[in-house]
Amino acid sequence: MGEPHGVGIVGLGVILEAYLATLADHPRVRIVAVADLDPERVRTQAQRLGARGCTLAEMLDMPEVETVLDLTTPAAHAAVALACAAAGKHRLGEKPIAATLSQAFDVVEAAGAAGTMLGCAPDTVLGTGVQTARACVDGGRIGRPTSAVATWISPGHESWHPNPDFYYAAGGGPLLDMGPYYLTSLVHLLGPVRAVTGAASSLRGTRTIGSGPRAGQSVPVEVATHVAGTLEHVDGAISTITVSFDGFGSRARPIEVHGEDGSLVVPDPNGFGGTVEVLTRGDGEWREVPPSAGFVDGSRGVGLLEMVGAAGLPRQGDGSPRASGAIGLHVMDIMSGLLDSAREGSRVLMATCPQRPEIVPLTPFDVWHG
Repeated sequence: MGEPHGVGIVGLGVILEAYLATLADHPRVRIVAVADLDPERVRTQAQRLGARGCTLAEMLDMPEVETVLDLTTPAAHAAVALACAAAGKHRLGEKPIAATLSQAFDVVEAAGAAGTMLGCAPDTVLGTGVQTARACVDGGRIGRPTSAVATWISPGHESWHPNPDFYYAAGGGPLLDMGPYYLTSLVHLLGPVRAVTGAASSLRGTRTIGSGPRAGQSVPVEVATHVAGTLEHVDGAISTITVSFDGFGSRARPIEVHGEDGSLVVPDPNGFGGTVEVLTRGDGEWREVPPSAGFVDGSRGVGLLEMVGAAGLPRQGDGSPRASGAIGLHVMDIMSGLLDSAREGSRVLMATCPQRPEIVPLTPFDVWHG
């Protein structure tokens, strides 16, 4: 099997634990360095993981760091990604790929010029939930797909997150924060998007932190907090999406896909599993679909494992990862287009059109987890 693949992690905030559940004890990767703006976080995690605590610049100088896992806030994604490319390091980062579309193009171009691999969350779409639904679509279970509906409604993250400022700054908002789960799923299910039309609003100018040492403090809102849009997919299907920090919840299914011969319910794309249900012509009732594709019992980090060849299955035919920078760029193109459309009152054509990612074969836990 060779030596474990060396990983450095930059950004040691709340989401770190979800990635460590996958990566910390995986036999084919080794966390060799950690970096953060908070020195105490660095000391704590370096000691815990047996890794070197350092700055990002020091991490990028370490030969044993082959891939950087970027868990910083959205405003820092582009700078970290560009530094990784300049240092010849592979990089997989949290969503969105960058805070703006122009930065996203710069990130993809830099990685291509450097010959480094570029990955982007969410990798939740590689789990059995979305992938089993994808297998149903590809297998003709609902006939030719005609439409899809995606919905996510909440009152905002300030009620639980101790430092929610970045959710309401550039690169945040419900679209750039939660939208990637739903939009990436729609691209896996129905293929790339050619044009979008959007509407957006913001309920109030400040948010109040509800927990932690800063509870009661106000956070300024600089982004749209409710976004709705229509997506025209290249293959003809039309999907709609609503994401909001201005509601209290919804009983709508996370994603529904409709076709000429049936309909499909897709579970929460912010998780790896969940139940897929299908209703087909002449059947008369919804039926559960057993998992038939995807990483079984997956968790955050499987996208990095797949990218570096440590997940027990090959990368795609062209060598790119399934949670790729190209898909991250396309999702950013969609989100930017929706916000541009809302601002300008126009239909916006996409500048990108990536290949639809290959389906993930059903991969048991003991295979992908080593």
